[in-house]
Amino acid sequence: MPLDFSYKTMTEETIANKTRSFESLQASTSNKTILEYETATVSNPCLINNTPCLINGKVMHKRFTPKENFFTYPIYYCSLPLAKLNELKISNSLKIDRFSLTSFYKKDHGEKSENGDLNAWAYEQLRKFHLQNKVKSVSLISMPRILGFVFNPVSFWLCFDEKEKLRAIIYEVNNTFGETHSYVCAKQDQSVIEENDWMIASKEFHVSPFLPRNGHYQFRIKLSPQKIGLWIDYYNKEGKRTLTTSLKGKLEELTKSAQRKAFWQTPLVTLQAISLIHWQALKLKIKGIKFFKLPKQKSRNVTSSITDNE
Repeated sequence: MPLDFSYKTMTEETIANKTRSFESLQASTSNKTILEYETATVSNPCLINNTPCLINGKVMHKRFTPKENFFTYPIYYCSLPLAKLNELKISNSLKIDRFSLTSFYKKDHGEKSENGDLNAWAYEQLRKFHLQNKVKSVSLISMPRILGFVFNPVSFWLCFDEKEKLRAIIYEVNNTFGETHSYVCAKQDQSVIEENDWMIASKEFHVSPFLPRNGHYQFRIKLSPQKIGLWIDYYNKEGKRTLTTSLKGKLEELTKSAQRKAFWQTPLVTLQAISLIHWQALKLKIKGIKFFKLPKQKSRNVTSSITDNE
């Protein structure tokens, strides 16, 4: 497959057939190949699993209906193996829980506590769906704080087994109203997540005021030793793909010089993210897209792509 992150789009008829019912999608998702780009399989060793690194890339959003809207912008993320956060403190390559030009605060994630244990929080979520014994290490991908400010629309918790194969991903989603919801995604049989697997979860959280809280998401990831691609597609309750989003980037080891370079290439990246969210919302409003008021958040703030066996 060519290393160009190119898209292969399905016909509307094919999409309708594949999304006719949420239950049938869950049963067949492992063989879906809507999008392709050349890479090694997810099971290959990857820098993300054992080395703190930067992801320099681009975010893309495309809305298909009722009116099209498209945008893309440069961005960078940090990927931090949670077991090595203390080593990062000692090496001083990234300020942990301390103000700096770029920094990472544990309270921005998980239980959002000053003294929170992020690794313990991740395993607690995995345990809810009987995935904890499959996972031996977790890496968190998120934007850093810039001059003390951060807003992460989505953070990605990649969960690897003892052979460095990907077994689960926790998608930690934040909206601009201060609310959070996490989707624990794994294959139904809990086997290794491969590059053409799509994991499906019912939409349980209000993110955009221009999309209703119904339908479902389809999640996909591709990893190679030096690159990453993440896709999240939203399908409405009729099974029609309404929105596609992606993060695609290159990996490099997290160093002070790499951070400085990333900062000057994309200054104030977190402020850019929140500003673009509001700018795109204004454009959708001008286009006359229906506005949905903020509903009361559901009591359960962690759900899964697999059958809940609690």
